[in-house]
Amino acid sequence: MAEQPAIDPMHQFMIQKIVDGPKFELGGLVFDMSITNSVASMLVGAVAIVAFFLLTARGQVVPNRGQAVAEALYNIIDRVLVTPIIGPHGRPYIPYLFTLFVVIFVLNLIGVVLSFGSLAGQTWTFTVTSQLAITATLAILTFFSVFILGFIKHGPKFLGLFFPSGMGVIGAILMAPIEMISYFVRPLTLALRLFGNMMGGHVVLSLFGSFVVALGLVGLSGGLASLAFIPATLSFAMIVALTGLELVVALLQAFVWVALATVYLNEVVNFGHGH
Repeated sequence: MAEQPAIDPMHQFMIQKIVDGPKFELGGLVFDMSITNSVASMLVGAVAIVAFFLLTARGQVVPNRGQAVAEALYNIIDRVLVTPIIGPHGRPYIPYLFTLFVVIFVLNLIGVVLSFGSLAGQTWTFTVTSQLAITATLAILTFFSVFILGFIKHGPKFLGLFFPSGMGVIGAILMAPIEMISYFVRPLTLALRLFGNMMGGHVVLSLFGSFVVALGLVGLSGGLASLAFIPATLSFAMIVALTGLELVVALLQAFVWVALATVYLNEVVNFGHGH
């Protein structure tokens, strides 16, 4: 009997080259322009986002279904996050926050919708947001964009964010290192939250998918072994339930990310006075 391949739920997260591309060196670093499964997934996501808004951005007074969905997504950022948290001064930042929300949501969604390929042991599917390099890049860009904006708007006075008021000079100096650590750890928590949730969900889905295949093959042997179809069916039911949960998580994680970014922006926009 041929040896069965080992179950490897982490194989789906491996970066694999699809199309070879040119390489060039810059500053001692080698840049490989090949198309990987990660790059391909991001390209699919970019095309899907552009196509969706080209089809829905019609500006009709009575919106069709597509425009209604687009407006609902926009209102999540405008009316649920920016206006309540930042106020009217936050409106110039809605396009950035909305773009961030849509990109993360679509990349999460692609990973869930196409995850059945990984369940079958295929390697052509990929969840971009399950890669720490991707989530860390998004987190660093978001965090330092807000941080730089703080200095542009307020100059050196923005450093007052690290010195709590009402504690006296000595107390403020002692608390400053703690405030700085808690502030600069934000991109790490942003990156790990999205990375951990997406990777964990897909690992569990892959494991249950392996159970379905393995138990189904045992059940085909006949006799008492056919009882294996019972746990195989239960495992399949779990996949259906977990897939529904992952769809919710895909939206929720994008919302949480942008909600935190909005809170960080509020510290900059409304610096020195309450909202």
